[in-house]
Amino acid sequence: MSASARTPLPPFDPADPLGIDDLLDPEDLAIRDTVRSWAADRVLPHIAGWYEKGELPGIRELARELGSLGALGMSLEGYGCAGATSVQYGLACLELEAADSGIRSLVSVQGSLAMYAVHRFGSEEQKRRWLPGMAAGEIIGCFGLTEPDHGSDPASMRTYAKKDGTDWVLSGRKMWITNGSVAGVAVVWAQTDDGIRGFVVPTDTPGFSAPEIKRKWSLRASVTSELVMDEVRLPADAVLPEAVGLKGPLSCLSHARYGIVWGAMGAARSSFDAAVEYARTREQFGRPIGGFQLTQAKLADMAVELHKGILLAHHLGRRLDAGRLRPEQVSFGKLNNVREAIEICRTSRTILGANGISLEYPVMRHATNLESVLTYEGTVEMHQLVLGKALTGLDAFR
Repeated sequence: MSASARTPLPPFDPADPLGIDDLLDPEDLAIRDTVRSWAADRVLPHIAGWYEKGELPGIRELARELGSLGALGMSLEGYGCAGATSVQYGLACLELEAADSGIRSLVSVQGSLAMYAVHRFGSEEQKRRWLPGMAAGEIIGCFGLTEPDHGSDPASMRTYAKKDGTDWVLSGRKMWITNGSVAGVAVVWAQTDDGIRGFVVPTDTPGFSAPEIKRKWSLRASVTSELVMDEVRLPADAVLPEAVGLKGPLSCLSHARYGIVWGAMGAARSSFDAAVEYARTREQFGRPIGGFQLTQAKLADMAVELHKGILLAHHLGRRLDAGRLRPEQVSFGKLNNVREAIEICRTSRTILGANGISLEYPVMRHATNLESVLTYEGTVEMHQLVLGKALTGLDAFR
């Protein structure tokens, strides 16, 4: 008799129908549960109001709390960073985005973009100056790559840094920059005579400003800004010494996109859970709507895509921890998981009916947030072209 025949099957868990938790060790689960508890206590009671008002009050306090949790620069080593695994970082992203995409964006930009750039490409002096404070949430960072006229084509950026003696003089504009107006330091990418370079810019440097972007209908509980550099004078040691060309910023984006692969599934899970609970309790025609075949078909299809997406994220995380994750695989995950997360939110909204558009439920908030997540850090079309090139060997970008 086989072992499987002798061992009773575990009960079916509607919250984990594929048994993915079996792939996690106790430390993974502890980190996930800690972040989930923090989000439930500090974000969920307030997030609808923040979203409605289009603000994220107390962002500096939230950043310090996230630093205390070890969530900032979570998978980086040394300099006050937690040194967690990539899977653990992904689990944290999932729980943060289950609360709100804006909270996960705060963490992603801080850790996977600004801190990662300094950690990967910075000098030892830059790492010691900035990373401990950023890991603790005492210093908020932002990442300036996208420009008003150049998003998917960063090689055409107009921001320029010229040498003046031993100094650099930086001029240009960046757009749609998360954390910009509350940041103490900005990692800004610019054209130079020697190619694209990254600069670590203290935001109190004369000539630097970061006006906040208002009137957004997505990521409303998130600080989004423009960066304006008007002849910002920087010392020679402001440049990131190990980054020359687009490879530097693109590697940072790949690291951040990995977090999105997990995070999008958090938004999807929150919407799905709301739909399941509503279907159990909402009665029409004399019984709960969850007892009708069409509703169950929707729930089953959503569950399949949700947990397939989590399994994909887990697989990519294991590859990243093993040093085997390719950028094309990150594009695979971002393309699939964000697209499916939006569809889960939209289908959840149909189950909730008119209540689905109310901020009393999380569904519409997640759906509108994911419209931004869909296009930032690589649009659908760009990730399709990345995969198309990988599949055919033919470059269709130009």
